[in-house]
Amino acid sequence: MPRPSLAAVTAAPPETTLGIRQVSEETGLSIDTLRWYEREGLLPLVERTAGGQRRYPPAALRFIRLVQALRRTGMPVADVRRFIELGGGELANHPERMALLEQQCAQIEQRLAELQDDLAVVRAKIATYRHLIARGLDCEDDLSEELVDQLRTDELLAGTLLDLQR
Repeated sequence: MPRPSLAAVTAAPPETTLGIRQVSEETGLSIDTLRWYEREGLLPLVERTAGGQRRYPPAALRFIRLVQALRRTGMPVADVRRFIELGGGELANHPERMALLEQQCAQIEQRLAELQDDLAVVRAKIATYRHLIARGLDCEDDLSEELVDQLRTDELLAGTLLDLQR
């Protein structure tokens, strides 16, 4: 069975479409951002009424959420545009679209790993500050080697003072 064309997919009944304000509220994107996305070719499913008002079918709302996720995770506009250009139900384009998504997925996973490492460092610093404050010490004071050794042996701080001497 042939796939429906983009025009057929976007021909939703008016009662099931949303106006730009509703889409803004649903997605958290400003109206200006939605208009910019459309001008940049990032929203191909936007319909217009006879009076020129934008109408967004359910498929457009789902697609906006995908574009949001791609942009929020750092995918360049040019790559999002390329992903969209490769759409429209062309089976031959699926491998390239998939490659764009897989590349973005790998970048997200790398960033998540970096953020996990950064989170561990920040948590360690918080734990260090809590223990220093509990001992009546200023968090910005230079610590003596003796105090550093004492803190290192403290079981509560084991593994949290990685950067104490820095």
